[in-house]
Amino acid sequence: MISRQSVTVGLHRGRLELRQMMRSPREYLGHLTNPAFFLLTASLQGGTIPGSGVDSSRLVVAGGIASMLVLVAVSWLPQQLANDREDGTMLRLRGTPGGLSAYIVSKTLGVTVVALFCALLLLLGGAVFTGSGFPDSLARWVTLAWVLVLGLVALALLGAAVGALLPNPRQALAWVMIPVLGLLFVSGVFFPVTTMPRWLQIVGEVFPLKWIAQGVRSALLPENALAAETGQSWQHWETAGVLTAWIVVGLLIAPRLLLRASRRESGSRLAARREALAQRAY
Repeated sequence: MISRQSVTVGLHRGRLELRQMMRSPREYLGHLTNPAFFLLTASLQGGTIPGSGVDSSRLVVAGGIASMLVLVAVSWLPQQLANDREDGTMLRLRGTPGGLSAYIVSKTLGVTVVALFCALLLLLGGAVFTGSGFPDSLARWVTLAWVLVLGLVALALLGAAVGALLPNPRQALAWVMIPVLGLLFVSGVFFPVTTMPRWLQIVGEVFPLKWIAQGVRSALLPENALAAETGQSWQHWETAGVLTAWIVVGLLIAPRLLLRASRRESGSRLAARREALAQRAY
């Protein structure tokens, strides 16, 4: 159980890390390339979603908003965790009461702020440049909010678990990006999920992205876009259920994996990595 003190310390640490990121143009400009890519992809779309008359660009914008969460939580976060393990941060957590809990809180805050900023930037850019628009009612805004919140929590915990398993930051991107690209493909981000074979749809339904993307579409697209959805339904109850299940699984495994990763660290391992890094520098 995370204590109130751990939450307070974690939020403070998270704010400091966000300030440091904003002082690094290379890092925050790297995050901005993701919404720019999806916005460019949407602007190049032609035609409509089959059976609906809705512009395909609106499907890409909605899928891109969902994908922002995956790219930040399951790609960027594991690299941050691998870096923290290599520079000795994980080792220091072992000697700090509540250190691991505060660390999880700080990383969750960082992922939330970065992912929501990129998602909202794409939402605004899509409305301005492709006419994808905004949710047209309070109920749709509420739907967008709860889908993004549940999706972020689920993916942040998944990203933390993945980061605890990665060997080092240099291999993190290679280990993570191929599965992430596969997930983008089977989750109906760029095209209607119903155009895929049913067995491939089932694979996508196991993971959070499919449900996050569908939930975002339900907030942004008109009702006639249901023609391209599974069962011609937005499946809000199923979305909430799957995302909640992933949160429960993440809460069970992510803290344990991070604790195990911190216990594997030692002063001798840290010294050996620093010596190897110094030798490569020469």
